[in-house]
Amino acid sequence: MAVAAAPFGDDSKSILDRMLGLTGDVRNGEGTTALLMALNGFLILAAYYVIRPLRDAFLLPVKIDIAGTLLTGPEIRQYTGGILAALFLFVVPAYGALASKVNRIKLINTVTLFFVANLVIFYLAANGGTPGAGLGITFYLWMGIFNLMVVAQFWALANDIYTPEEGKRLFAIVGFGASAGAIFGSIVIRGLIRPLGLFLPMLISGAILLLCLVLTNIIHVRERDKARSVAASRAAEKPLGTDGGFQLVFRQKYLLLIGVLTLIAQYVNTNGNYILTAVLNRAAEAAVADGTAGGLNAGQFIGAFQADVDLYQNILVVLIQLFLVARIFKWVGVGPSLFFLPMVALFSYGLFVAAPVLALIRIAKITENATDYSLQNTARRALFLPTSREAKYKALQAVETFFWRSGDMFSAVTTLVIVQVLALSERQFAGLNLAMVAIWMIVAFALAKENKKLMASQPASAE
Repeated sequence: MAVAAAPFGDDSKSILDRMLGLTGDVRNGEGTTALLMALNGFLILAAYYVIRPLRDAFLLPVKIDIAGTLLTGPEIRQYTGGILAALFLFVVPAYGALASKVNRIKLINTVTLFFVANLVIFYLAANGGTPGAGLGITFYLWMGIFNLMVVAQFWALANDIYTPEEGKRLFAIVGFGASAGAIFGSIVIRGLIRPLGLFLPMLISGAILLLCLVLTNIIHVRERDKARSVAASRAAEKPLGTDGGFQLVFRQKYLLLIGVLTLIAQYVNTNGNYILTAVLNRAAEAAVADGTAGGLNAGQFIGAFQADVDLYQNILVVLIQLFLVARIFKWVGVGPSLFFLPMVALFSYGLFVAAPVLALIRIAKITENATDYSLQNTARRALFLPTSREAKYKALQAVETFFWRSGDMFSAVTTLVIVQVLALSERQFAGLNLAMVAIWMIVAFALAKENKKLMASQPASAE
């Protein structure tokens, strides 16, 4: 049974608990960890968004001639989804094998340091040169692995340290920190991409990730020392079981439904991203050709446009995260909150069908992505609260990486058929997405039903 929130003037709460309580139900002693987790999420998303526009800046101007067929950057961008899905068939088992040998903090430290080292290598290899097809494709593939694994690992830690009841109340605060970090990263790269170019932001991102690592270790030690029981404290120091992420997902209906939901949602979103980038790429080429690009080349024009989109999108993400997510979870629950994004998608792709104009597409995608990155992402991660520790690390990684990228892979196949074979328009592409949203809602209904059963089976929290 839910416990009523203590009043703001409750002397049993610290000042921090009471301040954070303005955004949600924060109870005595919970404020410090919630703030640390929010700050950690802030840094992780800031590190990602500092380099996020670089992937399109490197890749979209690329053109490759394969057996007489010219592939443009937006088309190559779509097809990388299939490659990424295949890569995760190896990455997920490798991550699971590492998780079975080391405890959670060594797992997080190892993975984070690996990505920091990669950023340094990219900088040294590319600095001073002109981005070509090799760098564009390699960096885009690397980003596809980096952003999913690091973010999934962060939410695995959040699921591990919070009970289902705590997570339902506090995940909105944690997610708010991550959303604010996305805005900060977008502002930083928006201001730096012109004076510093496209390479130095890689080192800035790596430095931010090192700060994340310090903070993660502080959180780990704090939660280990204040664990509710000796058993819980020991669990944090032990490696996980031997089952792999794929084994866990395909063995449990609930986890499989999360995977299918993730795949469909990403499929729809990636199709929408292709529509946006295809229109954007034509606009960039036209602006450079007629001299209205302000002295920017096509790559810089695209990078600046995407940085602007990220900024406005993430401002909306923060507003949704701060004022709506906790209240939606409280009013309707985690499961029913899964229906909000597909309803927004119906509007977005209905607009695409009616008027595939860049300015309108940008507004629709900002709204759709903001709902995805705030409410939908928080809800999807909260679905793992009533699962086992193994599922929270291994199955969550499998869902957030392989199933996510499988959506990209199926989108790539769809792009091949629609663009290369059938030569259909972006408007017709959007019509396909409208049909997929109906299937998405059916899966969301089944998953909400399973989540309600699992949450009801959790022990009631003591006041």
